[in-house]
Amino acid sequence: MSESWLLQGGLIVDGSGATPAWRGDVLLQDDRIVAMGEALTSVSARRLDCSGKVVAPGFIDVHTHDDALVLEQPDCLPKISQGITTVVAGNCGISLVPLLTKAPQPPLNLLGRTGFRFSSFAAYQEAVNEAMPAVNVVSLIGHTALRFAVMGCDIDRAASAAELARMEALLDAAMAEGAQGLSSGLFYQPAAAAPTAEVLALARIVARHGGVYASHLRDEMAAILEAMHEAADTAFEAGVPLIFSHHKCAGPSNWGRTRETLPLIDRFAERQGVGLDVYPYLAGSTVLREDLVDGVIEVLLTWSEPYPELGGRSLADIAANWGVDQKEACRRLQPGGACYFQMHEDDVERVLAHRLTMIGSDGLPHDRHPHPRLWGAFPRVLARYWRERGLFTLEQAVHKMTGLSARQFRLHQRGELRPGWAADVVVFDPQRVQDLASFEAPLLRSQGIEAVFVNGRQAYDGGMAVLTRAGRALRRSSGRRQG
Repeated sequence: MSESWLLQGGLIVDGSGATPAWRGDVLLQDDRIVAMGEALTSVSARRLDCSGKVVAPGFIDVHTHDDALVLEQPDCLPKISQGITTVVAGNCGISLVPLLTKAPQPPLNLLGRTGFRFSSFAAYQEAVNEAMPAVNVVSLIGHTALRFAVMGCDIDRAASAAELARMEALLDAAMAEGAQGLSSGLFYQPAAAAPTAEVLALARIVARHGGVYASHLRDEMAAILEAMHEAADTAFEAGVPLIFSHHKCAGPSNWGRTRETLPLIDRFAERQGVGLDVYPYLAGSTVLREDLVDGVIEVLLTWSEPYPELGGRSLADIAANWGVDQKEACRRLQPGGACYFQMHEDDVERVLAHRLTMIGSDGLPHDRHPHPRLWGAFPRVLARYWRERGLFTLEQAVHKMTGLSARQFRLHQRGELRPGWAADVVVFDPQRVQDLASFEAPLLRSQGIEAVFVNGRQAYDGGMAVLTRAGRALRRSSGRRQG
C-alpha cells in the first residue's frame, strides 16, 4: 500500500557528518526519500510537525546479538524505541547461521536457547522477511558458529585442513547469498585455539565477495596491542576492511591505554580500511567467566541457569551470602551471564570521540536482567556525550550512528538523508532525548524519540508499542563502499 509523509520544519541532520544542520522539510514516498527542502508541499502526504525536533537518518546499531530476537520478538521494541532502524547481527563470532544444535554452548548461548535451525543463510533471510521485524537486519557469519558446525564440540584445537575447507565452503555459500561478512570472537574459548591462519583463510573468502571482517579481539586486557596487530594484519593480508568490535581497554591495570590503542588504529588506517564500534558504558556484558572475576571490579549477574532468581544481584553479595569467594560463586552460577565494570570513563570518552568510532549497543536481548545498553545506548550518546559532555557536535554524534556506520558496513543508499535513498528516519527532541534504562532497572524505554520510520512506514511514535513492522533482511549489495 502506498504511503507518503511530509516531515515539516525540523532541524535536518543528514548523517554525512559534513553538512551543517539546517531547518526544512523531508518528503517520504513509499520506501524512499523523494525530496528535501524548504516549504515543500504534497497533496497526498500525511504531515508531521517537526518544529523544535531533529530529523535524522534512522540509527544503525552496528554491534548486536539480535539474530534470534528479530524472529522471536519481531516488534524489536528495545531497538525501535531508541530510533534504531537497522541492526547488524552475528557479531563476536556468534551467529544463528550455521547454528545446528538445540543446546548451544557458550558463547553461542548468548543468542538464547533457540530452537532455530537453518539449512542456509538464504533460509535465515527468508525467515526474517516472513517474521517482518520492525527493523532492517544485516548479518555477519560467526567464526565460532562455523567451528561448531564443522568440528562439533571438539574445538580445543586448530581445524584440520579438511575441516577448514568445509568452513570455507559454508562461508562462501553464505556470502554468495548476501551475508555482509565474517565476525570472530577469539576471546572466547571455542575460538581461542584457532590460529591466525585459520581466520585468515576465512577472511580471504570474505574479501573475494567484497564483505567486511569484525573482530572481538583475542585479548582486550594486558595483550591488547598484540591482539590488535593480529586482527589488523589478518585483515590487511586478506584484503578486507576491519572493524574492531566494542573497543575497550579492560581491567584497572589497563586503564588509560586508549592513549596507545587509538593512535595505533590511526596508523592501521593509513594502510587499510579500519573502523571501530563502542557502547557508551563503563561495564561490558557477556557469559560468566572465572577469569573475569578478580575480586576488584564489580560483577552484576544478568542470568543464571541453575539460579535464575538471582539475576540482578551482585556477585560479591551472592558470594557473601553463600560464604564462598567470588570465583566459587561464579562456578556455581554457571552457565550464566554478567556485567563486568571493567572500563574507565576517560577511556570510554576517548574512544567515543575518535573519528572512526561507530555506535553499537552490544545488547543481549535474551538475558533475564540485561545490561541497560540493550534499551538505552543510542539516546545515551545524545544525552550524556553530546548534550551534557559536549564531546562532539550534534552532526558528529548523528554521523557516528548513521552515515559512518552505513559506509563502513557498505549499506547501499542508507545512513544519510538524501533524495532517492531509503526512507529510514528518526525524529527526536534534542532537549528531551534521554536513556532511562539503568543497571537497577534495565528495561525502561528511552524518552525523546518522537517518531521512527522504517522503509517509509511509521514504526514508532514514542508510545508503548510498535505501530508497523516494515523491516527486511538486507543483502550485501556490492563490494564497493557507499558513495
